[in-house]
Amino acid sequence: MTTLVTGATGNTGRHVVAELVRRGEHVRALTRDPAANAGRFPAGVELVGGTHNAPEKLDAALHGVGRLHITVTAGLAEVGPELVRRAVAAGVERITVLWGGAVGPVEKAVADSGVEWTRLEAQEFMSNTLTWAASIRAEGVVREPYDLPSALVHEADIAAVAAVALLDDGHAGQAYNLTGPEPLTPRERIAILSRAVRREIAFEPITHEQAIVRLTATGVSRADAEYVIGWYAAHDEASTTVDDTVTRVTGRPARTFAQWADEHAERFRAG
Repeated sequence: MTTLVTGATGNTGRHVVAELVRRGEHVRALTRDPAANAGRFPAGVELVGGTHNAPEKLDAALHGVGRLHITVTAGLAEVGPELVRRAVAAGVERITVLWGGAVGPVEKAVADSGVEWTRLEAQEFMSNTLTWAASIRAEGVVREPYDLPSALVHEADIAAVAAVALLDDGHAGQAYNLTGPEPLTPRERIAILSRAVRREIAFEPITHEQAIVRLTATGVSRADAEYVIGWYAAHDEASTTVDDTVTRVTGRPARTFAQWADEHAERFRAG
């Protein structure tokens, strides 16, 4: 049976592809540019062109697919329900959906689809730390408005749970809260990164408004920037409390931030 993975080149999607391949599954990876991304996937992965933001063009990609992994990204809220409808019409029998931080139109469409589904309610990704890479490389400093804890989850653990839910029985109708094994503040993450890159990294507080201005300078709307920075300012219990779902579902401990830091250390090193 073929599994289609949307967002296949993203921080989590590529791990979902790799985990499914590791388990011997035939994977179809959806990417805007198959030729440019051919070397990024394990041997045997079938690359297909397209984007889940244009579901009306995905009938060929969905042909023969029995399982589907959806990553909810910006712009999918309006067209995601159509993607789900077309997937079910094409014969998809099981769907995993990596939520966008709330139960929105796509997540609701999956839950109402009539097929087996599992929602992955991942909290903050460890890969968010990559936003610090440029300032660490250039100045050895991280600037953030808040120093509050977050139980960050490794992207490979999200993928591992997704693969289990897609391939194994017993996960239909579940909404899995996914965290890492420990809540860490930015200062604590910086200390771990410092050891991984063998360089002292400083923490400099900035104001809430400075953080918003910095984010809007990258092209993010003011409203979206307010939402993101506001989330960091008021973490809820789900994002700060360790949940053992990764261990219960996969049968092994969740990966630590120290592991993630060692894997990505080169991206934070100057030169």
